[in-house]
Amino acid sequence: MSEVTDTESRRQAPGGEPDWLAMTAEELLAYRDAENRRRSSPAARAITGDPDTGAAIQWQEVALPGRELPVRVYRPSHGRDDLPLVLHVHGGGFVGTAVQSDWVNSHLAAQLPAVVVSVEHRLLDPETPLSAAVDDGWDVLRHVVQHAVQWGVGPGRIAVFGESCGALISALAAIQAKAAGLHLKAQVLVNPAVDVTETMFDHASFTEHAHTPTLTMPVLRLFHRFAVPPGTDPRALSPLYADDLNGLAPALVVVPTADPLADHGRAYAERLGAAGTPTRLTEYPGAGHAFLSMPGVAPQAKPARAEIIEFLREAFSR
Repeated sequence: MSEVTDTESRRQAPGGEPDWLAMTAEELLAYRDAENRRRSSPAARAITGDPDTGAAIQWQEVALPGRELPVRVYRPSHGRDDLPLVLHVHGGGFVGTAVQSDWVNSHLAAQLPAVVVSVEHRLLDPETPLSAAVDDGWDVLRHVVQHAVQWGVGPGRIAVFGESCGALISALAAIQAKAAGLHLKAQVLVNPAVDVTETMFDHASFTEHAHTPTLTMPVLRLFHRFAVPPGTDPRALSPLYADDLNGLAPALVVVPTADPLADHGRAYAERLGAAGTPTRLTEYPGAGHAFLSMPGVAPQAKPARAEIIEFLREAFSR
């Protein structure tokens, strides 16, 4: 899912992909704007899927300390006022929008049923590190829980759900929730990135799947450069190296096998289970990175969505 502007076309790698590491900040922002407009367009539905007609979708603004942040809210068309809450964080890192996840989030809202709040977090760039997006995820979760009545959710049934970089943010939110005494029922982590330390690339899947249609090593290296600028503690932003993973919300870790990040998900599921957190690891053979956001071209997206709904329904019933 890429769109290259005239400016960017002058910075093409030999294979036709934008030369990510040579992009200027201005070119990156232009690429981001063009790509996110495309992902939000009606034409993109052929790839990103049609929303469930049983859910209403709208943008809202959340007032947070020092900023206002957009969130995309999915509600069942005929729901109660004490529904479960699913806090969702989309993937993309430095490119991405909550709209690209309308298909899965609307189905969750309609079929669980639940209120799904998808965070339009700040995207990485030379001025915005990963810590800003992590703060956005946690701050929105706290805000909605603190104002549960206004949002129409029951504060006792809460889950976090993230994809790719959003899964990293969601995993950190689950860790923060435990420290803050906020009880989560579940965490769902789809093709998660969980390590932004110097060991991020030290996994066999990065070599085996270095250049896939939906994620490549140059993109990941640019992500890493923006995520942890000099002076940043990368371990604080790496769930894989969290000191204590015991007693967290039960986890579903979804791993597409044809993904450079596949071994991140496997390693994190192993660490969670070893720490005593109930964990289910499910692998989808042949699926690529971000497959859950592309049901129009990824047949594995529908069974993964069904598994996520079943997992959350069971978690909310306990």
